[in-house]
Amino acid sequence: MPPLIFVLAGAVFAQGTSEFVLSGLLPQIAAGTGVSLGSAGLLTSLFAAGMVVGAPVLAMVAGALPRRGALLGFLGLFCAAHVAGALTAGFPLLLGTRTLAAFANAGFLAVALASLPSLVPAEAVGRATSVLLSGVTLACIVGVPAGTLLGQHAGWRAAFWAIAAVTAAAILALATQPEFTKPDTINPDAGPVYREWRVLAQRRLAAVVAAGILVNGGTFAAFTYLGTMASALTGPGPWIPVTLAAFGAGSFAGVTLGARIPDTGIAILIIVWVAAFFAVPSIPGLLVSAIVTGAMAFGVGSTLIAAIVTTATRHAPRIAGAIATTAFNLGAVLGPAVAGLMVTDAAHARSAFWVSAAFTAIAALLRPKR
Repeated sequence: MPPLIFVLAGAVFAQGTSEFVLSGLLPQIAAGTGVSLGSAGLLTSLFAAGMVVGAPVLAMVAGALPRRGALLGFLGLFCAAHVAGALTAGFPLLLGTRTLAAFANAGFLAVALASLPSLVPAEAVGRATSVLLSGVTLACIVGVPAGTLLGQHAGWRAAFWAIAAVTAAAILALATQPEFTKPDTINPDAGPVYREWRVLAQRRLAAVVAAGILVNGGTFAAFTYLGTMASALTGPGPWIPVTLAAFGAGSFAGVTLGARIPDTGIAILIIVWVAAFFAVPSIPGLLVSAIVTGAMAFGVGSTLIAAIVTTATRHAPRIAGAIATTAFNLGAVLGPAVAGLMVTDAAHARSAFWVSAAFTAIAALLRPKR
């Protein structure tokens, strides 16, 4: 695996930390900026929405640029957004920096995913995708807890500075990678980028995209309420971060082994979600469920993201990554929204697993055979 893939994963680690760390710092941000907790929550929801909108838009913009310049430019914009966020005293400007960071994140991930087929052999794209997405899972295990702890003891701005510093290191590492000296494989005389969106009319790709949205939707439906499930069992305390860390550890294992997940993996995932519903009324059951569901969900999810990239690359090389990024983030928005309709209170938080199982079952019906 080229070192560049691991450097890209390092950048994704910083971005994943930024996406999820604010959930643990919202009270401090609300107090520091003089807004309500509900208003502060817009910082997370707007980021997710920015990722959904930003991926297709910025992929079209970046389609006319060399990938080296696009990747470094998006990372530079992401870093600058966090520096501005750390320096601002007003909530509206902070909200604006989060929107800017989300767009930069979406653009970077779209270009990075689209670059994989030109960086590794065709048979290694699935493995490379798993390595890239492992940055998100490592963020859940290391980045988010560390960022939350730093923000709680040194102020939420310190978390922004730390993310900016890690991003700056990724920029330096990317700039020195020898793979960047190779010319882009995409024909610069290709037609307008917008024409590549016609690839979504292909039945096979549309089915894989729909399955990717649904599987990732199920993943985030459950993940959103894992902390609530732990709280319902033990009250506020250390079991909440332990449970989330268990899910993160499982998800890291899942993306690491994702390329080896068989076709039956999606059917197994349905069973895992159902079993988790019955296992979580105890702390040991919750921890085991967090690890197993994290591993299977991200393992299956990463294979679907890789399938989207490889299927779309042949006819839409400049937006293949954007299609995959949008599918991933649409799931991250849709899953928790539907689960929220099912979860009426903390005691019923495990109902989210039924949403996960239903989403995955529909995905199993839609996903085409290899």
